[in-house]
Amino acid sequence: MRLVTINGLSVQHGSHQALANVALTIDTGEIVTIVGPNGSGKSTLLRCIIGALKPDSGTILKAAGMRIGYVPQKLAIDATMPLTAARFLSLPKRRSAAEIQVALQQVGAEGLQNRPMAGLSGGQFQRVLLARALMDEPDLLILDEPTTGLDQPGSADLYRQIEQVRQDTGAAVLMVSHELHVVMSASDRVVCLNGHVCCHGTPEIVASAPEYRALFGTGTHGALALYRHEHDHHHHHDHDDAHDCGHDHGSH
Repeated sequence: MRLVTINGLSVQHGSHQALANVALTIDTGEIVTIVGPNGSGKSTLLRCIIGALKPDSGTILKAAGMRIGYVPQKLAIDATMPLTAARFLSLPKRRSAAEIQVALQQVGAEGLQNRPMAGLSGGQFQRVLLARALMDEPDLLILDEPTTGLDQPGSADLYRQIEQVRQDTGAAVLMVSHELHVVMSASDRVVCLNGHVCCHGTPEIVASAPEYRALFGTGTHGALALYRHEHDHHHHHDHDDAHDCGHDHGSH
């Protein structure tokens, strides 16, 4: 089922054109990763989908009754505030201890209920944010650079967790990655954004697209790396979905 259909989305910040004629679709259960350099409009796009920002032109159609879970890029919590993970998960809506326990288990963060938020490691903190986003059983989970500040093993762990959540809940995942070259291998599609959609398709197709290489270079640092599972099971990617990666029609 189609959850989100975006057409002709444009956003102007003063004299800066943040997004120009962006089109994007998200279907139930798929993982879509957006990559792009700083200032390419990634967060602007997320804010439009969430409804926090009104685009200057274009349309965003959402499936009726669709619930969105959102994991922000940064969340500053005052270290002097005695806020436990359980208390945090009960904001703004009170949750039972059982609900909190289930949510933490779902993201691999068992036993953190009584730990202060300010004392959690980066990976634990992100998992608690993820747990909170999942508590309303979203159809679409939106993650804004969820691995910022995590080391590579921490990032790999979080990616695996997100993949597991998709498997367990069937929620679609829209993720903005700040690691241009490291995209979760479970991504069904990668969208390369630089104010407009430069190219999109399966990770393998985007990695070889000239537009992607022009933006990020072709050396080892420019190559699109995938976090692969050791057992590398295939998710039956439909290669027909890789639209026009070699051409920029500006309409995608």
